[in-house]
Amino acid sequence: MTENELSNKIIGLAIEVHNALGPGLLESAYKECLYYKIGQSGLFVEKEKPMPLVFEEVKLECGYRIDLLVNNKLVIEIKSVEALNDIHLAQTLTYLKLGSYKLGLLINFNVVRVKDGIRRVINGTL
Repeated sequence: MTENELSNKIIGLAIEVHNALGPGLLESAYKECLYYKIGQSGLFVEKEKPMPLVFEEVKLECGYRIDLLVNNKLVIEIKSVEALNDIHLAQTLTYLKLGSYKLGLLINFNVVRVKDGIRRVINGTL
């Protein structure tokens, strides 16, 4: 599957999770439920994937973790906040750059309609 095909499938699953739970829960609840739904769909998904930082030829374990990584291609960053802002976008873009991934989804579940809380993030450096 391409990154775009994966993102369309994940958006559908995120909508299912949001329809079942609604807004107002902690980020961890949405992450666990989406992780479960992605696994049930037959896709390979990793949760809390460590993301090392390479600085001057040294690999540093700084505690960065991708919320969900699907098929080793699609980064998913989950939020449950009043509104997405530039720092959330920057965080997602940093994960894309560090892992040389092309596409990420930044999903805020703390909205009335989850489709209004989804942002596609593209790594323009590849």
